[in-house]
Amino acid sequence: MRTASRLASVALVGVSLMIGAAIAQTGAKKQYDMNNPDDVIKMDRKMASSLKDGEEHTYYWEGNVYSRVPGEKDRLLFKYWGMNIRASKGFQDKDKGEGWRHVSREICIYLDPVTGKPIDKWKNPWTGEEVDVLHIANDPVNSRGVSWAKGERGPAKFRGQILEDKVIITNEWPLFYSNPLAGDYQDYIGGTYQAIEIFMFQVDRDELFDATKPAAYPTVAWTRVSKWLPWMKMNDRVGNVIFSGNGKKLKGGYNAMPEGIKKVIAERFPEYQKAPPTDDTRPNETSWTVFKKKVPPQKAAGH
Repeated sequence: MRTASRLASVALVGVSLMIGAAIAQTGAKKQYDMNNPDDVIKMDRKMASSLKDGEEHTYYWEGNVYSRVPGEKDRLLFKYWGMNIRASKGFQDKDKGEGWRHVSREICIYLDPVTGKPIDKWKNPWTGEEVDVLHIANDPVNSRGVSWAKGERGPAKFRGQILEDKVIITNEWPLFYSNPLAGDYQDYIGGTYQAIEIFMFQVDRDELFDATKPAAYPTVAWTRVSKWLPWMKMNDRVGNVIFSGNGKKLKGGYNAMPEGIKKVIAERFPEYQKAPPTDDTRPNETSWTVFKKKVPPQKAAGH
């Protein structure tokens, strides 16, 4: 009996050694290291889309649009539904390490603040004029280039704030550039576009750091402060619009969005049911560039 017991012990030790050797050979990583630039890039990509090339993911959010005019009470102008459908592609470089680039399309449907239904006409409360509503439909909204672990700005750094079981990441994007609708003399008389967008993501820490999971599913809060939307026909009236909303990256993908926005997309913007191809190199669109295409100069001038 002692011999059999001893042999059994030896056998168990042998099995344990073989399992340990197998794990060592596969090098399977369980957790990402926030101090490793390659791991940081992978976590960024997991938040945005997926580590799987071409796998589609959908962000959905909703909220309100307010006016802000000095000396005047803020007005609730619209409610809205928003979505962004996206995919990404990974890259490897012997010097730059891990890299990725995402492609996407995005929608924002303006809603009547009382009925909650999409609107196509809006009576401007300051001018009294009824104008056509131009819903946001920007295609594409892609990365300008590849985000590398060791890029021109140095190694990628973990930007999250870890609080108990959550990771919170804030992205602030001050925007200031020549307005696409301005003329040749904008350097003399103005004509710049200024805005700020603030995104706050919150994700489960274990999900983000788990190297065996190709995607993470954060919630998102979004704030945008910008000049008047061009279709409002506000001329040079002083004031801003403020977008506020929240949502999340949906585990159920596009089909998990509310029926209201899916109905509008199916009827008006069917191409937004899919992300662009991952090799898409078209220039990005904004509300201003889309407006310029929809309303050419002759029409804007009333000709």
